[in-house]
Amino acid sequence: MPVLPHPLTVAVVGATGVVGRTMIKVLAERRFPVGELRLLASGRSAGMTISAGGVTYTVDEATPEAFEGVDIALFSAGGDVSRQLAPAAAGRGATVIDNSNAWRMEANVPLIVSQVNPDDGEWHEGIIANPNCSTMQLVPVLMALRDTAGIERVVVDTYQSVSGTGAEAIAELETQIRAHVAGEPKVASVYAHAIAFNVIPEIDVFLDNGYTREEWKVVTESRKILHLPNLRLSCTAVRVPVFVSHSEAVHVETTRPISPEDARKAFAAVPGVIVMDDVSAHVYPIATQAAGHDEIYVGRVRTDPSVERGLAFWVVSDNLRKGAATNAVEIAESLVEHGWVKARSRRTISSGAGAGS
Repeated sequence: MPVLPHPLTVAVVGATGVVGRTMIKVLAERRFPVGELRLLASGRSAGMTISAGGVTYTVDEATPEAFEGVDIALFSAGGDVSRQLAPAAAGRGATVIDNSNAWRMEANVPLIVSQVNPDDGEWHEGIIANPNCSTMQLVPVLMALRDTAGIERVVVDTYQSVSGTGAEAIAELETQIRAHVAGEPKVASVYAHAIAFNVIPEIDVFLDNGYTREEWKVVTESRKILHLPNLRLSCTAVRVPVFVSHSEAVHVETTRPISPEDARKAFAAVPGVIVMDDVSAHVYPIATQAAGHDEIYVGRVRTDPSVERGLAFWVVSDNLRKGAATNAVEIAESLVEHGWVKARSRRTISSGAGAGS
């Protein structure tokens, strides 16, 4: 963890949400140099109190004026809020690290995973995008293969926890489990179907190409972060009845042959990636063990005999921490360490770009 300089004024937008609360927790855990912490949310949440690090904070409404004097603003309030307020925050001198889908594919906005492309932060113009949680845990291990054996094609299937949707989905899973035990009907309102004891191959809206927007995020974001614009990648995203942590089954066709043993070594050399792979002892990553941790766990590494130079493996990570909050704070640490908090250019940023959350 880098040694950081003088205290900064930090705002957390969406502070009352699941990811916002995790951001507050991670800032304290990593001892980020916060001089003043401003917790911001919608008008209906203004006035709420949140305790962190022994201090009770009052949540204020997120307005353009709330960013006066802010150095770093961590956003986790959805795409519509980000499109409206991120340019206002950046225009007042804050560096925005945004967790929504609003800015990720804008050419002048860096999209960063801390272990993969932190240097892209140097050219930010006031806004930096945090990737989708499924992309986040995938690209560090793909980077390891890119740099050792090259990548020709990737097929990934995700198994995503309900916390990726938010507090309402967590509550709905709990309610449906209780209903099942009581022999009562399981009512679905957050998802199209009941999620308890079920798997749903639908995350976000369907696009004209038959993919969901969640799946297409993994494709386009991975290409941008890895600096591989022509990477062949296909994704199927599935919601599963797990509270925290996303899991992924990944199949890669490499450019040059690589053995499972060498792949494990390459994965283990990436900061923040831990290899758990001893099938004789039933050791491999599982969601419940990854929950509450910042690491990305990899296991079940094996040859995929269905293609030449094929490799298959399993990846698990806490989607609230590394998949969202921790990566955002790690980006902030890198910006402070390198003196990149203030944008080199304050070019006006359009608020009409991007879509989704």
